[in-house]
Amino acid sequence: MPELQRLRADHAPALLAFERENRAWFARTISDRGDAYFADFPARHQALLTYQDEGTDHFHVLVADDATTILGRFNLLDITDGQAELGFRMAESATGRGLATEAAQAVCHLAATDYALTSLRAQANLDNLASHAVLTRVGFTVTGETVLRNGRAGRRYVKELKGGATGTAGATGL
Repeated sequence: MPELQRLRADHAPALLAFERENRAWFARTISDRGDAYFADFPARHQALLTYQDEGTDHFHVLVADDATTILGRFNLLDITDGQAELGFRMAESATGRGLATEAAQAVCHLAATDYALTSLRAQANLDNLASHAVLTRVGFTVTGETVLRNGRAGRRYVKELKGGATGTAGATGL
């Protein structure tokens, strides 16, 4: 059973492989990260861990049964005043099985309980139907606001959270 894990330093090789292997797949519906992302990956990964330690962001990876392959990323970004932006991406090989919905639901639960957040925002490009479906399934509602994401039209979502701090985030089996 895939497991949602908080991002750690030792995830770096598998995360880089995930990004490289799915680069063309991601570029179909979201902006390409660019060559610099891959060239500077070690420093970028360390910066993400620093942001996480500072509490400004929380990063998670969905790890396959083999415990070494990353199937997806689920991030809570730009935490301010109890709010954060949810961002996620799934490997092409992991789509169509409900894993993105399950992992997004788990991250929403962590946001409410472990991170004491009160609401989440998200956005998806208009042509990214899978992301729209995931957001709707986990309880996000469309705000009616159209946004531009790297030159592409997108739709904004919001989700109010209920819960309270219960502990620290760790691994969550799906």
